[in-house]
Amino acid sequence: MRGPPAERSPAELLSFGVINLDKPPGPSAHQVTGDLRDAVGEHVPEDAYAGEWGAAHSGTLDPKVTGCLPVLLGDATRLAQVFLEGSKEYVAVLELHDDPPSDIEAVVAEFEGRLYQKPPKKSAVSRRLRVREVYDLDLLEVRERQALLRIRCESGTYIRKLCHDIGLALGTGGHMGHLRRTATDPFDDTDLQTMHDLVDALAVLDDGEEGPLRDVVSPAERALTHIPRVTIAHSAAQEVAEGAPVYAPGVIDVDGVDENVTEPLVACYTPDDAAVCLGRLVGDPDTERGTAVELERVLV
Repeated sequence: MRGPPAERSPAELLSFGVINLDKPPGPSAHQVTGDLRDAVGEHVPEDAYAGEWGAAHSGTLDPKVTGCLPVLLGDATRLAQVFLEGSKEYVAVLELHDDPPSDIEAVVAEFEGRLYQKPPKKSAVSRRLRVREVYDLDLLEVRERQALLRIRCESGTYIRKLCHDIGLALGTGGHMGHLRRTATDPFDDTDLQTMHDLVDALAVLDDGEEGPLRDVVSPAERALTHIPRVTIAHSAAQEVAEGAPVYAPGVIDVDGVDENVTEPLVACYTPDDAAVCLGRLVGDPDTERGTAVELERVLV
């Protein structure tokens, strides 16, 4: 069982951690994650993790796209699904094919809300019509035939398709130019780390300096702060490690659950803030009987 996040050793951080990576232009998200996996893997003792050590990113970014790409390390790769629960935020340049009309702000505002989208031909998913929600869409600046947009949207929204559709609605035509992701819940661009930061931190770690690594790598629990929290007793956490669900008597506290959501995804923690599992809240812990949380991912 892992101890409190703040007390973990460098090896424990690297085997159950997350890096809020600033993806550079050029390589794909998959390539960047592979490079990071190779750089970190040789510094992780084999007895520090379960199964095969690896790394997983928080959502595909095309090679030219930059910005917020949280990467999960070691056993934390089991948490990848949590990034589907939050929103994404982008800053995009919309390249118009003609001079913008006077009502551009009103037209852009019409794309805020639930939209039908079909993934582009080169996407990694099947090209079926689906609905995605744009929570906020702000026109930040218009300069000649360029419009700067800030978009906060549901995970899985195609910004390239959104820019194409806005161009059609404006009557000018348009396409996406530069794109930068500024947030992936619960991470944003206020504390991004580069591959250079990571490599430098690993280099001085060999000399016994832990500080730079702790600045770059966070305990994996940071990736869970945007979903509801269930605190369970240590005895219940031990049962989870052996494959049992979370029973109501083992629940100490529940926080952040939306009463309008049926069987929400929750993260279970010990009282000292160590993550134990992901699961669905299927029962009322106040009943003091039956299953409270059905397991989806065991983290211990």
